[in-house]
Amino acid sequence: MNPIFTVPLLTEPFYIDFLTSVKSHINGLQFSLPGTRILDSRIRLENLDIHKHLMSGLARLPGPKKYALLNSRFFPPSLLTDKKGVAEIINALDTLADRGLLNGIVYCDQYLLQKLSQEAPGLAASLEAVPGANCMLDSYDKVSTWLDYIGDTRFRQPGKILLDRSLNRNLDQLAHTARMIREKIPGIQIEVLANEGCLFRCPFKLSHDAYIGLANVSGEDSTFRLNRELGCVRLLGNEPYRILRSPFIRPEDMETYLCHVDTIKLCGRTLGGEFLQNVIQAYIARRYEGNLLDLLDAAHWLAEYLHVDNSMLSFDLVDMLALCDGNCNHCGFCQELFQSITHRLPLTIRDNRVTVD
Repeated sequence: MNPIFTVPLLTEPFYIDFLTSVKSHINGLQFSLPGTRILDSRIRLENLDIHKHLMSGLARLPGPKKYALLNSRFFPPSLLTDKKGVAEIINALDTLADRGLLNGIVYCDQYLLQKLSQEAPGLAASLEAVPGANCMLDSYDKVSTWLDYIGDTRFRQPGKILLDRSLNRNLDQLAHTARMIREKIPGIQIEVLANEGCLFRCPFKLSHDAYIGLANVSGEDSTFRLNRELGCVRLLGNEPYRILRSPFIRPEDMETYLCHVDTIKLCGRTLGGEFLQNVIQAYIARRYEGNLLDLLDAAHWLAEYLHVDNSMLSFDLVDMLALCDGNCNHCGFCQELFQSITHRLPLTIRDNRVTVD
């Protein structure tokens, strides 16, 4: 059995214990790089001292490839123009690489890739440069072009390429793109992202990525407020049936995609180890009989209000959604289906009182 999942590595001890128990299923691990700088595409306003736990966690999982996340959409110019700006990053990467705990980096900003290549050419030559999900590679031409630009640096070519989420809802284009990649770039693995759960071709995506980068630079976060008042949270809150158009892949539908790709990426690291353990177990089992929203990263907040019965979704859901022409005003399929499989959850008030002995 070939390992097929790329998953986040968190430093929670119970989660690392869990990953060691399912490591035969794990193809790759992705993790935030320790340090004061926020380099990945998730908001982190506090400085997490994760170095010691990260090193021990990586050492306990010798099989899967390991990738540091440097995939913020952009970084402050000072990081790139000051020769000392990347010294901390290079030192952290070098420490991991020297101990055999790093295979590459996941990136989006070509400026950063070029800067690292120039400042640490020997280190770069030992690491793969893997384009992140937000590079949105949805065709062979885009994949080929990004690989050419990686070739302009000292970094190694990636061992896998992650295709854009939109292809999850266009099986013909997915099959064509995968076939072209296999013909033109033999040996590279092809991956798709399964459980993000954001809007289909989200119109807020690029701005949202930029706001995350700004929040990590400034230390002030307003992204959820913007999404609640103006963006995707507002849309999903008003019309939650839109989640069915999201390009997620259910555990039950994995085999359809594994006809075309090699590996499946699972996300949700900001939701913690318990969320990820539940997700990984569901995808390993190839089935989930609970709330579909419990598996989705970006739309997980809806699980407090709605129960979407995953077991009631048809076995041919992928094929039906792949035929969607996007004309929601004249179709009504998603609205009717959503109403038939969903019920509202009772309002609960969290008890946030501190327990006193």
